[in-house]
Amino acid sequence: MHEALYYTSASDNTIQCRLCPHRCKISPSQTGFCRVRENIDGKLYASTYAKVSSINLDPIEKKPLFHFYPGKKILSIGQVGCNFHCSFCQNYRISQCRPTDFFWLKEYNIEDLVEQAAGIPSNIGLAYTYNEPFIAYEYLLDLSIANHAQRLKNVVVSNGFINKIPLRKLLPHVDAFNIDLKAFNDRFYRVQTQGRLAPVLQTIEAIAHSNAHLEITCLIIPGLNDSSKEFDLMLDWIINHIGENIPLHLSRYFPSFRMKQEATPETTLLQLYYHAKKRIRHVFLGNLFTADKANTFCPACGYEVISRNRHKINVSGLSPDGFCTFCHHPVLLHP
Repeated sequence: MHEALYYTSASDNTIQCRLCPHRCKISPSQTGFCRVRENIDGKLYASTYAKVSSINLDPIEKKPLFHFYPGKKILSIGQVGCNFHCSFCQNYRISQCRPTDFFWLKEYNIEDLVEQAAGIPSNIGLAYTYNEPFIAYEYLLDLSIANHAQRLKNVVVSNGFINKIPLRKLLPHVDAFNIDLKAFNDRFYRVQTQGRLAPVLQTIEAIAHSNAHLEITCLIIPGLNDSSKEFDLMLDWIINHIGENIPLHLSRYFPSFRMKQEATPETTLLQLYYHAKKRIRHVFLGNLFTADKANTFCPACGYEVISRNRHKINVSGLSPDGFCTFCHHPVLLHP
């Protein structure tokens, strides 16, 4: 067991975790909402420290990150648990369980994992993904620091539900984030995820004002977060707080976990895509195969600089320093 950061304890051995906005009050021998931060005799422990459920060498586009080292590979790891309980979770077998429920957890100490990542010739670093990385904050922080020492990149794929102080400490050690913006109304967050919207927006804004690369993903679920009014409010917020250059991924929902309603109609995704393209420079469709809706075009001349056929990537229209080869306009802020 590894003692956790960011908690306070009371005289009766209860603990308040201060890692995420749930601020769980945890009794002895109990865990917080995430199921992985445990009170043992009045101290908080990170029970999944160095315990990995999944490890794969993935295309960076699978995170999805389309404007961060396009065409490259990254060693991706997952653990178990989450501080959201999404009714539509795509990875519920690892995110909606306790460590004791998952019998295939494997121990990966910091040195061995970084050595493995550094030893893969085509690998640019480590991605913390599949479940919610922030709930294993101590392992994420230690790994990120050790990984940077080997000049490897760190990528975090997250729901963005973390408090300001721990996020601020982590930010210098992470090179890129993809944050799930699951909806743009608080009721959706409270009912469908048992979280809240405002802390996620604070996280997105903090990352956008750091040196880390940022992309946003929104899973479009019919009847729950696909209204044109809500979508416009989300675009307004993104443009006013982040800017029109942010890569925005609109992903198709399929029935999963407790949510059984039909998949998002393709027409809905296409309508939202074309609407967003009028206001955001780089919009992409996910979980939906289309001819060019995952490609990157130069915002100045419209030239196709990156083409994507599933995970076959062609970056021939992009210079090594991130400029359009046709008009020399900057396309990638973090090439």
